[in-house]
Amino acid sequence: MAHITESPSHYHHLEQMGTDELLQGINSEDRTVPEAVSGAIPQIKELVDAIVPRMRDGGRLFYIGAGTSGRLGIVDASECPPTFGVPHGMVVGLIAGGDQAIRKAVEFAEDDPRQGWNDLLEHAIGQADTVVGIAASGHTPYVVGALEQARREGILTGCITCNPDSPVTKACEHPIVAVVGPEFVTGSTRMKSGTAQKLILNMISTAVMIKLGRVKGNRMVDMQLSNNKLVDRGTRMVMEALGVDYATANARLKEHGSVRKAIDNGQPGTRQQR
Repeated sequence: MAHITESPSHYHHLEQMGTDELLQGINSEDRTVPEAVSGAIPQIKELVDAIVPRMRDGGRLFYIGAGTSGRLGIVDASECPPTFGVPHGMVVGLIAGGDQAIRKAVEFAEDDPRQGWNDLLEHAIGQADTVVGIAASGHTPYVVGALEQARREGILTGCITCNPDSPVTKACEHPIVAVVGPEFVTGSTRMKSGTAQKLILNMISTAVMIKLGRVKGNRMVDMQLSNNKLVDRGTRMVMEALGVDYATANARLKEHGSVRKAIDNGQPGTRQQR
């Protein structure tokens, strides 16, 4: 089957277009992405529901990819500790070529079908963990090989791709496929395919963390208070939850060190803990 992600763009002679025409064309294509992701929600649900009990029992979530796909996994993983207050290492992003490939492409790093599994072994991957491969084309040897070996080892596996019936969908138990069609610039999967992958990663990690109890109401009550903006946000959460003024809420937040503790220990009938 032809790679949909490599099929020719619907637009021609891009170099002859004016700026407005270019931007309108890109935006027109981008608007199709949420619909493609919507069609994959049943697949996303199955993976989320499989991940949650494993993480409740101490399992970790690994994203593994190359190029743009790898970088997107690293972004999602790195945002889980500050957003949801989980330990570093609970969600891990791996990229072909190692951390140096985050900023600069490492030639041919994605072509080794054994290296992905070797990278997972560096983190003592085990049967309680989950591995989600990210590959727009669905053919990346680094990702496919890692998923195949992980599955042989009895580890839960999933993938995010934009090509149906590609090797990565056959290498895992829970394939997620968002068919976004040709890119505005032919083959530039950093565009619609990357956007779809980012949306799906948002859905997976956010839904998992909510189901793990890391959100209260609609608030990030376990977020790390790592800068003034977040302290201010946390203070306002405490104000709203407890019906107190800013100074009181801020004092409670500083006393308890987290929004959750400040709220829980400020509710009527709760005993203050120090």
